[in-house]
Amino acid sequence: MSMPDGVAVALRQAMLRYGHHLIWENLDLDVAPGERLAVLGPNGAGKTTLLKVLLGLVPLSAGTVTIDGRPPTHGSPRIGYLAQQQAFDRDLPIRGRDLVQFGVDGYRLGLPWRHSRQADDAIAAVGAAPYAAAPVGLLSGGQQQRLRIAQALAGGPRLLLFDEPLISLDPASQQSVTALLDDYHRAHGTTMVLVTHEITPVAGIIDRVLYVAGGRWAAGTPDEVMTTGTLSALYGSHIDVIRVHGRIVVVGDSAGAHHPPGGSHAGHGHDRGDGGGSRPGRLAQGGDR
Repeated sequence: MSMPDGVAVALRQAMLRYGHHLIWENLDLDVAPGERLAVLGPNGAGKTTLLKVLLGLVPLSAGTVTIDGRPPTHGSPRIGYLAQQQAFDRDLPIRGRDLVQFGVDGYRLGLPWRHSRQADDAIAAVGAAPYAAAPVGLLSGGQQQRLRIAQALAGGPRLLLFDEPLISLDPASQQSVTALLDDYHRAHGTTMVLVTHEITPVAGIIDRVLYVAGGRWAAGTPDEVMTTGTLSALYGSHIDVIRVHGRIVVVGDSAGAHHPPGGSHAGHGHDRGDGGGSRPGRLAQGGDR
């Protein structure tokens, strides 16, 4: 599928600071229309903060960010967002269909007055129609996540931001959600940015990786970024990157401080962005906010 010309997301010399605490700086990144970017790194590297910048919730301390050539604005219908999954109370009086409708109406007080065609289309797109009328608190984790994704899809956004879309899901649900995202992308070509600690389940559907760690960053294809040389430079100590049966295993004391030793963090992908290869850059260590 061919992509339109232009840049969907652009960051130039981006810096974010909270008081005297520097989160990251000098971040230069282009995400092409229709590209799928995975954002990797240990806890405290500023991954969730980056999504909040793209959502217009957090302003940059320096540098620029644009979405489709314009500064991001809070509540923009051009952007769909999936926050990290949290369990719903079993007694919550909200049906799955109501949850998705919030993606159209916004989070106003009270339940939606009516359900729109946009909500129905999003529910159908994720295959959640059979349980959309059930209370969300009684649904399985995989079913809840499908409805959350439908909420992000409602309204047909041009950019989708996912914060740990597979967290707390069993392997079967991870595969199901990953296939859903892939099918939606094939049908609509929507630009996607996915924050994840474990990239192996989505390795087959991403195009490039942004890896932040140790106050530095690198961007490129998984094969370019996930190497011993690049990750050792990011962490400031030796990190072994081993390929085993199509998986990339990261082993090292520094990486092990944030991930299980020997944990798998990435897989193979295809570059559809601006290329550029692996580009370590100066960043400051900071915390996800």
